[in-house]
Amino acid sequence: MTKKDIILKVSDETNLKQIDVKKVVQKVFDCIVEALTRGEKIELRNFGVFKVKQRKGRTGRNPRTNQVIPVPPRKVVVFKAGLEMKHKVK
Repeated sequence: MTKKDIILKVSDETNLKQIDVKKVVQKVFDCIVEALTRGEKIELRNFGVFKVKQRKGRTGRNPRTNQVIPVPPRKVVVFKAGLEMKHKVK
């Protein structure tokens, strides 16, 4: 499912204009991204939690040359599904 599919479904079920739904959906995504860039945790009850996690640096290996390459530490976004979503997806 794409963002456009979500917009079409919400628009059909709420009888709102697609352009209005698109603005709201995009703003929700923008707010989530902005909060994550500030290092905040996004908790959506019964849906899940988005948060930024720090990965440690490590040593990697180039498979072609077998050369050891240091991989620096970095931040990644992780998502943990909520209980209700877990039960529905099962």
